[in-house]
Amino acid sequence: MSAIDKAKNKAEELAGRAKETAGGATNNEDLKARGQADQGEAKSKQAGENVKDAARNVKDGLTGH
Repeated sequence: MSAIDKAKNKAEELAGRAKETAGGATNNEDLKARGQADQGEAKSKQAGENVKDAARNVKDGLTGH
């Protein structure tokens, strides 16, 4: 995973946390839920990128590259 992708995913996760916190502080359940959804989406993207990295590492190990 590139450093840019990692930074984008982390920024999306942090924005989701901020939304969730703001929703909790203002008793806005919709905003809180959107923040949780944003965090979940960012974590899913991170997991997908980690799988790609692992597959690339296995391939490189098998081919010697």
